[in-house]
Amino acid sequence: MIRAELLLPRQVFTLDVKLALPERGVSALFGPSGCGKTTVLRALAGLERAQGVVSLGSEVWQCATRFVPTHRRPIGYVIQESALFPHLTVQANLDYGLKRVPAAERRIALSQVVELLGIGPLLGRRPATLSGGERQRVAIARALATSPRLLLLDEPLAALDARRKSEVLPYLDRLHEELAIPIVYVSHAIDEVARLADHIVLIEAGRVVAEGALPEMLARLDLSLPLGDAAGVVADAVVAERDAAWHLARLDVAGGAFSLWARDPGRALGQRVRVRVLARDVSLTRAPQTGTSIGNQLRGVVEAIADDEHPALALVRVRVGEGAAGAPVVARLTRRSAHLLELAPGLPVWAQVKTVALLE
Repeated sequence: MIRAELLLPRQVFTLDVKLALPERGVSALFGPSGCGKTTVLRALAGLERAQGVVSLGSEVWQCATRFVPTHRRPIGYVIQESALFPHLTVQANLDYGLKRVPAAERRIALSQVVELLGIGPLLGRRPATLSGGERQRVAIARALATSPRLLLLDEPLAALDARRKSEVLPYLDRLHEELAIPIVYVSHAIDEVARLADHIVLIEAGRVVAEGALPEMLARLDLSLPLGDAAGVVADAVVAERDAAWHLARLDVAGGAFSLWARDPGRALGQRVRVRVLARDVSLTRAPQTGTSIGNQLRGVVEAIADDEHPALALVRVRVGEGAAGAPVVARLTRRSAHLLELAPGLPVWAQVKTVALLE
């Protein structure tokens, strides 16, 4: 577990947070610009001297009687700008990170890092000849070359345009899937968080508003998440069946709680994919429909109804799937439709999912 209790007065607000983050996977610190996300990350790294406690597993980095300086914390840290040494080649930049770690303490092979981030062809080049996305991949590789026990990423894609960002995201997916290093990822971009995170911490004005597993957090209607058209849910799924004639695949979602048909992602049967269902792509009916183009119709029960950002609209959370647990989906309806359907918590409904996005 990554634990932090941090207190730090600032000009605009006092940072006052308590965190208990998983020691595996990606934990996202999410919130508007200026809410304290980067300050939390810098305090985890020891770059900000906040009052309190910081620990990783059984190793205490900070408490009332102890403060481990940044250079002695087993972390990798990547910021918005790559901060590579311009006079060194990519290989020399990586070697600089590697030299920080005694050979006996190297847990990650440099060759593995190079392969994971796809930077083999870049090793002989200098940073000035690289694209923004390539520089960020090299910066992440240099951080990993130190064999960190914790990787801290401070909006690493914020300086990139959409094309360069789309180039880097698949490599971040690979780090998530193939390395056992916990990652704390700072972002105010919900698309990045939805694709990468397992755990999310919502921060506002220096305080933790809520935290938890990503699927349940995105489905909560009581949080002031500024999602707009991005409102919806994310879930992990498994490729369970393929319809080659129509280039479709059946995806078993949330441990088999329900299934969705989507475009074939080209993954082998049994492989994991992450799916995103936006609220704008979900409609509700009181009974299953025939003669419709919507093939994904899921039996569920209304759990909650909340106001949306516009007074004409409402968000409705529905628990769908088999078994007691199931999984949530969120639908965006007009308030008039919700009234005509007589929607209320506990009412059985059918959720019609028009589009399923594959986060890949």
